[in-house]
Order: sequence, then structure tokens, then C-alpha cells
Amino acid sequence: MRKIAKKMLAGIAVTGACLTMFSGFAGAEEEKPTANLTVGAYSHYISRGFELSKDSIVIQPSMTVAYKGFSANVWGNLDTDPYFGTDESNNWNETDMTLKYGWEIDPVIFSAGYTYYAYDASDDTQEVFVTGTLKTFLKPTLSITRDIDHSTAWYISLGISHSIPVKDDITLDLGASAAYLSADDASSYSIPSEPDDAYSNFHDGVVSVGFTIPVVKYITVNPKISYTFALSDDAEEILSKDGKDDSIIFGGVSVSLAF
Repeated sequence: MRKIAKKMLAGIAVTGACLTMFSGFAGAEEEKPTANLTVGAYSHYISRGFELSKDSIVIQPSMTVAYKGFSANVWGNLDTDPYFGTDESNNWNETDMTLKYGWEIDPVIFSAGYTYYAYDASDDTQEVFVTGTLKTFLKPTLSITRDIDHSTAWYISLGISHSIPVKDDITLDLGASAAYLSADDASSYSIPSEPDDAYSNFHDGVVSVGFTIPVVKYITVNPKISYTFALSDDAEEILSKDGKDDSIIFGGVSVSLAF
């Protein structure tokens, strides 16, 4: 419990420091930072195809502050019935802290950053990432992520998305992505049939459909349903380890306050 509390305090400190810094800049240049607070409730916690919750609702709050391309985010996961760890595991089992900078070189929007992952039931880890989105139909986005700490590996994802106006400001949001996972060694990722070999293959695909529903000026509701599935035989094997599923339909709803 103390470990999680320290991580939460660290996350709040990072976000608070960034907010103070951004506010100082804003005062000097008569500009203000933006902020977003989102809380989502979902049927599963799925990360890169891996099933990280089972038969429980997960609550995932997120807070972001941003100014002139720089942003700081704190994200957490609360599992109402933890699937991993021991009987004494905390319901609050993950806190992620991300620092990012975004810029544009027409027609591509870029971002790069760093994420610290603090876990309750496993070792913490760190990642760096870069993404590029082409400003055209379907907004193709390439994301390259590198774990530099506990589970050293590359995760490369290519995704597309499109929003269709439905009524007033309501949109139907469609998305799809496919990813490749390449581990440095077997201690990071391996499949049961080849435990001594580092895992490297096409990994997970995701298709999703949702809605963006503005409620009032600053509040938006986003119901969403997704389907995740393995992209190779090796992926099926690694994703289905320990009784987990390699293909899952999951969904939920989030509420965002942005200003």
C-alpha cells in the first residue's frame, strides 16, 4: 500500500510541478495551459493484446495538463477484483506517468515522450516513444515504443481512424490498428513452446467503434466497444498464457472534463 501511495504522490507531484511551470509561462505570455480530466469504466483492461483483468470492472482515471506542445499525464487503473498478484493485492494496481512533446511538420503531426509504469503486482518499467500522424483521410498513425527498463522490447503499431458526423456535434468514431512486438531476450517476452527464445512477431490487432457525445461546453461522454485479437500463431500462444484469452470483445464508457 505504501508503494502505491508513493507512486501516486510522485505522479501528483510531477503533474503539479508541470502545471505550475505551465501556469508561470502562461502568466508571462498571457496564455493559459489546457487541462483534461477523464474517468472511464470498462469491462476489461487490455494492454497491447494482453488481458490484464478478468471478470471485473476496471476504473481508469486520467489527468493531463498541456501548454505549447508540452504535456504531462497521470493515468491509473483500479480493478474491482484484481486478477494478478496475491489475495492482498491492491485494487489500485497501476499508475503511469507520461511526459510528451508534440510538434508539426506539415503534413505530419509528431510527438515524442517518456512513460514511467508503476505496478503493484510486478516490476516497474520505463518506455520512450515517438509517433507520427499523416494529416489525410483515415489519419494513418505510426507509433514506435521502446521499453528501456524491465521488459526491453520494441512495440511498433500502425493505426487508422475516422470520425463521421451523426447529429449536431455527435460523431461516430471508427478505428483499427495492427502491431509488431520484438523482445530483446526471452526474459522480456517468450512463448511457452519456445521458452528460451525471444519473442518477435506480429502481435495484436484492434478494431473499435464509439461515439463522441458533447453534453455541455466542457463535458464529453465517449461510449466505446473494441475487439482485440492475435495476429500470428506465436501471438495466440503468448496472449493465451495462464488461462487468458487471445481475442476479446470489451467496452465501456468514459466522461471527460476539458478546459
